[in-house]
Amino acid sequence: MMKGKKSHSAAASIAAAACTLLGTTATTPVQAQEENNWEFDTALLYYGESDDRVQDLSLNVLALRNFVDDRVLSLSLGVDTLTGATPIGAITASVPQTFTSPSGAAVATSPANAIPLDDTFLDTRVAVAANWQQPWGRLNKVAAGISVSDEYDYLHLGANFKLSRDFNQRNTTVSFGLAFSSDELDPVGGAPTPLSTMLDVGDLSNRIGEQSKDVTDIVLGLSQVVNRNLVLQLNYSFSSSDGYLNDPYKIVSLVDPVTGEPISRIPTPGIAGPSHEYLFESRPDERTKHSFFGQAKYYMSGRVLDASYRYMTDDWEIDSHTIDIRYRWPLTNASYLEPHFRFYTQTEADFYRTSLASGSPLPLNASADYRLGNFDAITLGLKYGKKLESGNEWNARLEFYTGDGSVPGNLLLGSNQSGREIYPDLDAIIFQIGYRFGR
Repeated sequence: MMKGKKSHSAAASIAAAACTLLGTTATTPVQAQEENNWEFDTALLYYGESDDRVQDLSLNVLALRNFVDDRVLSLSLGVDTLTGATPIGAITASVPQTFTSPSGAAVATSPANAIPLDDTFLDTRVAVAANWQQPWGRLNKVAAGISVSDEYDYLHLGANFKLSRDFNQRNTTVSFGLAFSSDELDPVGGAPTPLSTMLDVGDLSNRIGEQSKDVTDIVLGLSQVVNRNLVLQLNYSFSSSDGYLNDPYKIVSLVDPVTGEPISRIPTPGIAGPSHEYLFESRPDERTKHSFFGQAKYYMSGRVLDASYRYMTDDWEIDSHTIDIRYRWPLTNASYLEPHFRFYTQTEADFYRTSLASGSPLPLNASADYRLGNFDAITLGLKYGKKLESGNEWNARLEFYTGDGSVPGNLLLGSNQSGREIYPDLDAIIFQIGYRFGR
């Protein structure tokens, strides 16, 4: 009996340490689970880019309901409101440029020697999700969920399933996850025909209406409790997208191959329209991604080091590396600080172009979207959290993001582009306040 008691105590200690590392709490006794046991995790987040670019205010609520026998229901709600300006893909020019708005109903002008922005950026997104998890036999767990997200020009419907099994006295867990989403896009003015020319105000003859895409994701996972202080996790992810993968609001400039300046457009008498020749972007209608993820969480007498690395590669020739490190440092029994560092780097897509040479045959695909370019990004932040006497917790997080891109020399056309700002570098601030409550 004493041997059994000692074994149970050691297992409980390891479970508690693992739960601490994973950012969760240990399973509560059955008696407590039989009672109403809702937990809520709420967060209000502000994201603001420099130079009056994109601003985002979002509210997120996660509700967990624990039932007997380790069954868990989770419900989430997210509401985002985005405003501001965003780069449209047109190249910087030595003269002002005029563009037809996405709706085709008006024009906007960008000043000379400035990266053209769309300052009509406005969107509100509402997302809800539900997930159910329960044991399946003694060593298995199964989970399934659905998600819905709606924007004024975008509708997402998704479903997911996950199966996990414990081995090695529950110190090893393997998992299989499958997710599928079907998205409908209804851009303002209708989706433009890829690589078609931007037209005059009121002319929507190059629009092809609503579009759709499907995404399938598969995740294989392995987690291992190495000892009472260290937990490791390895994941492989496969993602396949099919359908309309363009950003309907992004364009590419046609330029003089000698000077690199945008080609002026002959205006239609009496009708407002673009000042230069612009084409709507074109991306492949398929994308396959492979991701490899590794994470280590190490518990050190109340302190927790959480370090992860992700490598992603796809058939668009984008390769990315992500390093993410968090360190939870207790100040008292009820409060902590958590510094955060994240580094991200990626190569450009094989069809990324800052502009296209006028008179040359058009490629099958081309996009000047800076998010498909070659860039590095660093996030530095600090989080403070405090547990109240009631058992609830509040926290605040402040982070700074900076992204710096570069354009390969072979993508700069003509004599003038090399001396101008081509890639729209980005600085942003992130501030979040969270409150967790309920038992």
